[in-house]
Order: sequence, then structure tokens, then C-alpha cells
Amino acid sequence: MATSTITAVKRTETLSNLQVSEYDKAGNLRFSYIESGRGDGATRVDVLPPAKRKALWRKGLDVFLPDGYPHSVTEDYTEYQTYDSLQAVAGTMAGIISSRAVWEGIGVGDASASPTGAMLITVVRECMGKLATITFAHTMGTSIEPECKFYRLASDVFCDVAQILDCTTPLLPREIRSLVLCISSILFAAAGVAGGSSKSSLSAHFARWNNLGEVNAKDSSQETVISLVGMMLGTLLVSWLSTPLATWTTLLSLIAIHLFINRLGVRAVKMRTLNRQRATVLFSNLLEHDKVLSPRDVSKREYIFEPQKKGSLVQTSGAVVGHCSIGVSLKPLLECLATSQDRRPTGSVSLGAVDLSVLLTLFRREWYMLWYRQIQPRWYEQHASPRAEIFVSLKDGATSEAQLQAWYHAQLLAWVLANHDGTADAQDVLLSNVASTLEHTRAHFPMQAKRLRAVGWDLSVPCLETHSGSRIKGATESVSVPIQIR
Repeated sequence: MATSTITAVKRTETLSNLQVSEYDKAGNLRFSYIESGRGDGATRVDVLPPAKRKALWRKGLDVFLPDGYPHSVTEDYTEYQTYDSLQAVAGTMAGIISSRAVWEGIGVGDASASPTGAMLITVVRECMGKLATITFAHTMGTSIEPECKFYRLASDVFCDVAQILDCTTPLLPREIRSLVLCISSILFAAAGVAGGSSKSSLSAHFARWNNLGEVNAKDSSQETVISLVGMMLGTLLVSWLSTPLATWTTLLSLIAIHLFINRLGVRAVKMRTLNRQRATVLFSNLLEHDKVLSPRDVSKREYIFEPQKKGSLVQTSGAVVGHCSIGVSLKPLLECLATSQDRRPTGSVSLGAVDLSVLLTLFRREWYMLWYRQIQPRWYEQHASPRAEIFVSLKDGATSEAQLQAWYHAQLLAWVLANHDGTADAQDVLLSNVASTLEHTRAHFPMQAKRLRAVGWDLSVPCLETHSGSRIKGATESVSVPIQIR
């Protein structure tokens, strides 16, 4: 129910009238209350609705839209929901075609098929899907929030591949139909986990008035109506498909439309939180051009399926200058500090001039520690420069802004190394590079964070870690170790 707010009280002195206007949260006039004297000492209050009322079609549309729309949601909500509705129709129609193929595959219409066998195939398929759901929820759970756009589109890819597999079952020998049906059930499970969780993250992005529950509820209402439309159209379409050629042509056409519209919908979303790819795009422009990109600008430049390895540090030209892993344990940092002959079978390492106490001293004022090693280009990368492989360990209590500062530091370090001649691996040189870029980060990142907030970025939500990361305790204690930097 819409919340009303009394926003205006006005008295007309000449007529001794009191007028009160009532608005909803979106600023739309609901009623006007006018109090006037009757002359006998009593007063009368007239309740006047707005002169211009909503059309009937708009009242019907409001059933499926969040209260206060469009003010209660972000500006990209309408475009995304439009594409999402269109793709759902195509997806539902393709699903009906694949469902018919599944029933044919398990023996419906075949007099020689056993009902018990069909039931067993269905039970086994359902069991595989439920077990896969548990597995995918465990393996993908922590990475869906940071990469919600990736998983939203990936869920539809999984679903479409599963539908294609389902449609092949009538053409396959009976001996392998069950296996193919189980594989498609596993893909449907992956699509359910990725799609359901990523849509929840997108709903949290769209909700502006602390109305996440309502946005989810209205999204369910929209899906219900769209599914009904898709089912009716799909049922009508299936009755016309009498040959394998017509079936496959229609199915592949619907799947192509489904994926194309889904891509348009995901591209329309302009996330305000910073995951690894968006942070890299944003910070590379800051460092190279001193330009702050808005969420709209970054959404045009980010990839849904990244061509580079996840966590790659990329320049504005597209060249990969490094790779960063954040939230790692101390072990990778220690392995970088130790030489190969210092590593022992027990897992312990012997450190040289730069040891753990030096790192603790250098990063005593930060909520993270950082170290790197240089990776030489592979044989097929003849003209590539050495790249920095950077490891970031977070201290217990590191905030989302501290994590972004660590990523900014890593981007700066990789950028400096890519534009600096020489590939010396001496630990004093590495320490000098880390210390100089840390000093720059300390001096400039607070101001850069203010600039990011000014254009609409939300720095309060941590979206850089895509796995269950580690935290270091005891690293904030004072360590008095002199550091000598050349």
C-alpha cells in the first residue's frame, strides 16, 4: 500500500480556508483537503482527488510494478525488465519444445516402453538435478554476487544447452538417453543456481527505497504472466511442428533470440558496485588519464564474459600488464619472498633480506599486505612484456574500501612495472617498487575515493573476492623493524 505524506499546508486568509495536500512517496498528488467555514461556527472539510487520474491501463500496469515506480527503482530497471520479459517468452516456448522431446525420449507414445522404466528415468534425473544444485550452490555461491551479470547470462546459456540436449534424446539409442537426460538435468540445476542468485543480486541493485522484497515480488508477478503467455504461444507452436527439420529450426531460432535478448538485458544493467573487472577499468582510466568514469561509462566497456583471465590488470589500451589475487593466505607471499632452493618439503621457507617482519612494518598502517613476482611471457607471446603476478592478503577487519585501496595499489604497481625498463628480481628492487607505489596510494586514494562516490559509485559493498578468502590476525600490532630502500 502506498505511503501518503502530507507535504503542504496552506491557508487562504481572505476566505479563511485551510488546504492540505497529500502526496505519495513518488511525489504524486493523492488528495487535497480543504477546510472552510460554514458561517455558523462549524467547519467543513472537502476531500478532492487530483484533477487528472491514472488511466485504467496504467492502474493495471501498477499491479506488476514496484510502488513508487519509476522513482523507487534505478534508471536501468525498465530497460532490463523489458528485455527480461521478451527473453522469458522465447525461453518458455523453447522449453515447451524440449519438454515434448523429453517425453518422447522416455517413451510417451511408444507402446513398447515401460511406465516403470519411464518413472525410474525421471526419478534418477531429478536426483541428479538436486545433487547438482547442492554442488553448484557450494562452488558458485561466493562468486555470484561479484559477478552477477556473468552468472545471469551464463544461466541462460546452461539452460539453452540443456534444452538442445533434451531435444536430441528421441534421436539417440535407448542405451544413452538416460545419460543425456541426466546431463541436461545437471545443466538445468546450474542454470537454476546461477540464475536465481544473480537475479536476487540484480534486484538489490534496482531497489532504491529499501524495497528489495517488493521488487522481488513484482518480478515474480511479471514472470508468472509472461510464462503464461509463453506457454500459450508455445503450445500453439508445438502443434504446428510435425517434422524434425521444423522442430530444430524453430528451437534454434528461439534459442538464438533468447540469448541475444538476454545479452541486451544484461548489458543494460549499470552496476554501481566495483568487482574486479569494473575496478580495473575504472582505476586504469584514473591512473593513465586522470578520468573518473561513471557506472554508465564502465558498463559500456566491461565484458560479460571476460576475454582475459579473471583478475587480470588491464591498461586502457587493452594490454594485460598483470594479474592480482586478493584475499589469499600468506603462503603465496612467502613463496615469492623465498628463493626456489629455500623451499623445504615440510612447507617451511627461508626468507632473505625481505621477510615477514619487513612486510608487516611496511603495511602497518594498511588493512592489507601486498607482494608480487614477475612472470616472463610464454613462447607464443614473443612481443609481450613481463607481467606482474600480485598477491594481496587482507587483515582481519578490512573494509570494502580498504579492499578497493589494495586493488588500486595493485593496478598502480602493475602499470608502473609495465612502463618501466628492466626486469630485475632482486628483493631490494621489488621492495622499492612496492614501497614507492604504496606511498603514492596512501597520498592519492582517499581523494580518488571521494571522486568515485561523487559520480555514483557505491564503495560500501565488497565485490572483489570471488572465493572464501583468508584474513590475517595479529598483523596490526606495531612492528619496529628498520626498512632500507634503495
